[in-house]
Amino acid sequence: MEEITYKSLKGDPEIRAYIEQGNAVLGALGFTEHSEKHAVKTAETAGKILKELGYPKRTVELARIAGYLHDMGNCINRNDHAHSGALMAFQLLRERGMDPGEIAVIASAIGEHDEHTGTAVDAVSAALILADKTDVRRNRVRNKKKETFDKHDRVNYAAKTSQLTIQTEKKVILLNIELDESICSMMDYFEIFLQRMLMCRRAAELLGLRFKLTANGSKIV
Repeated sequence: MEEITYKSLKGDPEIRAYIEQGNAVLGALGFTEHSEKHAVKTAETAGKILKELGYPKRTVELARIAGYLHDMGNCINRNDHAHSGALMAFQLLRERGMDPGEIAVIASAIGEHDEHTGTAVDAVSAALILADKTDVRRNRVRNKKKETFDKHDRVNYAAKTSQLTIQTEKKVILLNIELDESICSMMDYFEIFLQRMLMCRRAAELLGLRFKLTANGSKIV
């Protein structure tokens, strides 16, 4: 049987339908964009993290797959989407003939990616968490009325640029954000995303790295 890859799943119309329905549900509830664009960015960033750290090729591929599938559960409900998404991924990958050991790693990573209930437990889950939680960008905000922004809209809209880099020699993973402080101060960012940043720190530590966050050149974490 052919090995299941990120590329083969990315072109799968059934999976794409679940991702886009999840995005539509979150749009109706007023949440930021969680479309295929976010799925692809998360997948490719998760793979890049493990590749740069020298993990085996197949482990890198599992991180990409977990990243692509991680938000499918939103098509059922925003609440507990990590767990419902993990069960959906389990069923979809099993139907496609994936090795049970690999399914277990991917389902575990998806089930652990939400900051309210999860934490990094292995390299794949750590890479997924770091990739997902650091996707902060202005074009994820769907609300066009600034005066009605909630706190997450404000933080994402304020992020003019964000870049995640690994400094392998220093054993550091750095998220550098350029913030428009007329929209959101660095203190606001830290307050709103504290739980996510703590989750990133734990994920980085599991990979043998220190997580650092800078905004407008100033160190926050």
